[in-house]
Amino acid sequence: MVEQLLRIDRDWAAPLLWRSEFLNVLAAYIRLRGWELDDAINAYHEASSLIVHEELAVPEEVLALISGSPCTAYDLQYVALAQKLRVPLVTFDKQLLAEFPGMAVTPEEFVGSN
Repeated sequence: MVEQLLRIDRDWAAPLLWRSEFLNVLAAYIRLRGWELDDAINAYHEASSLIVHEELAVPEEVLALISGSPCTAYDLQYVALAQKLRVPLVTFDKQLLAEFPGMAVTPEEFVGSN
């Protein structure tokens, strides 16, 4: 799916915290799926290369969303950034998809609409 998304749009953006969240995903892959350290390091560098120029902080925008949403401040960073950039939020997160219909779309929906 990632390859399809990249063919459609190579200009990816993420809030600053994405690196910490991705490290948690890689930790799970090492612990639960038996990934080797080199595999995790390579995945980290590959992901980092996708988000070259758009790592942004959006604290005020997140705080503005807090009172109207049950989502965590972590998740709202992605919402706030998508709103700020006026782009769809492509996500697998079920809560974000439910709370922000129309803006949050699954990768499949994004690929199907392009």
